[in-house]
Amino acid sequence: MKNPVYLDYNATTPVDPEVVKEMIPYIESYYGNPSSSYSIGRSNKEAIEKARQQVAGLINCKPEEIYFTSCATESNNLAIQGIALANSKKGRHIITSAIEHPAVTEVCKYLGSQGFEITFLPVDQYGRVDPGHVKNAIRPDTILVTIMHANNEIGTIQPIHEIGVIAREKKIIFHTDASQSVGKIETDVNKLGVDLLTIAGHKLYAPKGIGALYIRKGTLIESLMHGAGQEKGIRPGTENVIHTVGLGKACEIAVRDFKQNQQNMKVSRDRLIEGLVSRLGDKVHINSNLENCLPNTLSVAFENVSAHALASVISSDVLISTGSACHSGETTISSVFQAMNLDFRTAAATVRISTGKNSTKEEIDFAIEVLINAINKLLL
Repeated sequence: MKNPVYLDYNATTPVDPEVVKEMIPYIESYYGNPSSSYSIGRSNKEAIEKARQQVAGLINCKPEEIYFTSCATESNNLAIQGIALANSKKGRHIITSAIEHPAVTEVCKYLGSQGFEITFLPVDQYGRVDPGHVKNAIRPDTILVTIMHANNEIGTIQPIHEIGVIAREKKIIFHTDASQSVGKIETDVNKLGVDLLTIAGHKLYAPKGIGALYIRKGTLIESLMHGAGQEKGIRPGTENVIHTVGLGKACEIAVRDFKQNQQNMKVSRDRLIEGLVSRLGDKVHINSNLENCLPNTLSVAFENVSAHALASVISSDVLISTGSACHSGETTISSVFQAMNLDFRTAAATVRISTGKNSTKEEIDFAIEVLINAINKLLL
């Protein structure tokens, strides 16, 4: 067994070997500026447009509706601030949820300091937003709804289609951060009914430092950067050709292997759950609603075990993450768990385990043994 076994794919994914192979020529040979008129520039421009088609193919949109960015955080900033700035004369009210990633909540808080009013919707015990709450929160001055597609900590899938129907009826722009869902569950922008959708390359077996934003044609948005005309002026700056090519290939692979990858992630996750529950019984508390959850994600608490202690003890063998932060001996639970009203003791005992498309039976069985041995020692 190659150690440590990596089970934190929601944090980041390794770069797929096929993606690496696709990128190499653009590292070694194709160095031209895509804005140049000569051949080595044109070849890079063509590579960008090919990648745009590949990304569009994954979420079922038109290639011209895809804009490349540096990461999901930039995509979220562009989506939320760009819509707010372009539509501020219509209204200054934005609706989001209490369990968004900081790349959304911090943007909303910033806009709140700039005269916009933000409504943070509550969630249920599994972190799900009620579409009825979205409808009730809409006001005449509401210009944007931004709700993540799936939560990064507990895997809960939001009712994006239902919210999209409401937003469309009310003629309100709708954005979703799909960083965690793309490649794991269906992310067809037309079925979801969204106007903007965020993609993170490094959650999709592409490199870090590349992202994309889908913007439905006709959506009024303002650029946050000013420069030349790259990305139709929405995201100016010399393009990151190498990573863009990587993201395109990763999206192509995600389409090609979607069913196989989804099945493997779920089988691995479920095998892990079964192994832990069969050996530890009621010491295991699953925070996720597995009927409405990403296929690879498990948020689980082990009774009377510190999540930080557990993650630390097993770190040489298995890599997982915790649902709380520990600073100077004090434990602070995440805003997601606070919004779910998860009691402090359970939250402090919670770890997130997320499988990948290449997770193996041997890795899962090894992880089960490591976890159980560590938990039993910590309970002594």
